[in-house]
Order: sequence, then C-alpha cells, then structure tokens
Amino acid sequence: MTKEVKKFKVENMNFFYNTFQALKNINIEVEEKKITALIGPSGCGKSTFLRSLNRMNDLIEGTKVVGDVLLDGVDIYDNYDVIDLRLRVGMVFQKPNPFPMSIYDNIAYGPRLNGIKKRDLLDKIVERSLKQAAIWDEVKNDLKKNALSLSGGQQQRICIARALAVEPEVLLMDEPTSALDPIATSKIEDLITELKKDYTIVIVTHNMQQAGRISDKTAFFLMGELIEFDDTDKLFSNPVDQRTEDYITGRFG
Repeated sequence: MTKEVKKFKVENMNFFYNTFQALKNINIEVEEKKITALIGPSGCGKSTFLRSLNRMNDLIEGTKVVGDVLLDGVDIYDNYDVIDLRLRVGMVFQKPNPFPMSIYDNIAYGPRLNGIKKRDLLDKIVERSLKQAAIWDEVKNDLKKNALSLSGGQQQRICIARALAVEPEVLLMDEPTSALDPIATSKIEDLITELKKDYTIVIVTHNMQQAGRISDKTAFFLMGELIEFDDTDKLFSNPVDQRTEDYITGRFG
C-alpha cells in the first residue's frame, strides 16, 4: 500500500475578517494527487478556507490568520513569498474569467510573466496546457481568436489551461462548474478526474452529487467549523456527525 503524502497540513487555524471570525480551529490534511471536496451551505467558510491556501484572502483588508497552514511542511503565512506560493498553488474561479485577449496569449500570460520569452518554448507550453485542459482539439486552429468569444464551458477550460501553464503543484477550484450547463459540467468533471494524476486538487462545490462523483475526500463545513472530514464514500454513506447526515440528506442547506 502506498503511503499517502500530505500536501497541505492545516493546524488550529482561525481566520478573521476584522472582528468577524469566519473559520474556527480548522485541522485538516490535504493529500497529494487526490481530489478533496469542500461542501457545506452558503456562508459556512468553505471558500474562505480554499482562498487561504494560496493567500487570496490577503487582497481583502483586515483579514488575519492564526494557526499553521503548511505546504510541504513550510508555513505559507510565515515570511513566504506570495508570488512563489501562487505559482505552486493555482486557482480557478466560479465564473470563467479569461483575459480579453487571444486564446494563445491567455495561456502564455503566466509563463511570460515568469520570464519565458522564446516563441518555440511558449508554443510548447500553450499546446501542452490546452491538451491537459482537454480543449486543444477544439481551439488549435483558432489560437489567435479572442478567448471571450468561446462558450462558457470552453472559457472555463481555457482558465484551467491558463492555471496549468505555470505548472502548479496544487489546483484550487471554487465552484468551477456552477455557471455551466450539464454537458460542460460533465466535461470539466472528467477533466478534473484526469488531472488528479499530476495535481493535488481542492474543490469547493455546492453540488453534493459532484463531490460524490469526483472526490476522494470530502470536508463538511458549517458556520465556520470543520464538522467532518473523511473518505468521500464513507462520509456520504455513513457520516459520523448528525449535522453531516442532515446536510447530505437535504434536511437543511
């Protein structure tokens, strides 16, 4: 049996927006090259937690983190280079947000920012990233086309390709299919499952069926607390906490 490698280890973490405590004493380990789903009703803290893993919350004034958030054993809130962190921990948002530029330039944006200028190398990165995001065949003849002219599902895969272009180790996804139709959602789910071979993925989802379909581990958040965290199959079939059962059976939320 292979030993599970912990990518993130979060210990006694509390998160504040000014005086409001959004997360209370969170303890969780995110395993490498697994999909961890974060579920719970709106306002329960799951997106706040997700964004704390690459310090996106730093952009909001008055936020404070107490406790440890360790990436490969190093605390990301202790003199850690935020730019380096966001290269290692990429993010895909709820609403597709491609830049208003060509498909090619969207994907080449991050590598160029990191100093890659050679056209042949950029070409390779763009092709590799679009293939990884399962959209190369659809756009390979239209790389000069504005990314905003694509469908919502295609735009989201472009955003995933853009995140992959800088070769992160972790991919954070904040409800990446909530703005998409069922067919596009299915494509993104297949893609996420495929990406697990190479990346550690943490996904916030309101869709419990989605969590059940694609994740290895599920964390249930409620009112800023982590109520239960377990293998997805176990959490859905035999939850330990009554509140988890009430949520997944639709009694609230």
